[in-house]
Amino acid sequence: MDKRLEFAYLSRTDYGEAWELQKSLVRQIDKEERPDTLLMLEHPPTYTIGTDRHPEHLLYGPEELERRGIQVFQIDRGGDITYHGPGQLVGYPLLYLDAVGLDLHAYLRNLEEAIIGLLAEFGIEGGRKPEYTGVWVGDEKIAAIGVKFNRARTRKGFVTSHGFALNVKRNVEQDGFQGIIPCGIAEYGVTSLEKLTGEKFDVERIGERLLPHFGRVFGYGEIVSSESIRATPAR
Repeated sequence: MDKRLEFAYLSRTDYGEAWELQKSLVRQIDKEERPDTLLMLEHPPTYTIGTDRHPEHLLYGPEELERRGIQVFQIDRGGDITYHGPGQLVGYPLLYLDAVGLDLHAYLRNLEEAIIGLLAEFGIEGGRKPEYTGVWVGDEKIAAIGVKFNRARTRKGFVTSHGFALNVKRNVEQDGFQGIIPCGIAEYGVTSLEKLTGEKFDVERIGERLLPHFGRVFGYGEIVSSESIRATPAR
């Protein structure tokens, strides 16, 4: 039987609400109350700081953060600090990984591979840097990846949460990354799909084009839209 994936593209959603939604869906997937699920969305301007915390990598003080309307969250994914904001496709794969044959590093490489496949549609050669997680074009990062493996309570294995952030619109690298040292990497820059192609893109349409690559890499024969997942749009 084909593996089944549900996906939902949400309207622009506050980070805190999306985080709580992830936790709820992880519990449902753990209990086998719903299939594997991929959330895709945009966030208002937000910095998230993972478990590899380095406060010095946040360059803005409280007053500047307030002036720019940027929220800050310390969260439970791996990695350091990154930026989320309008014009960026954020994906949260919530997938059950069986303990048999489990390779957590392979999961990260598969996330990268799905994005690399998408970039190839636009004639962009995405790649990896052995010392860093994420997808790169030359020496500029186009997609950041940071995940959490939640130990399943009712089955042997894990349910994934958090995920990837793909820079689509050109404004993304200008709007928020200048206020941080992204992922603690000072020597390299960031880029976007629009910057590399000179074209304009709709973020939701890019999410739709990613789905076949995600399904191919992770082996989902059936990908369907979920009508049951909702989030309150950000104000």
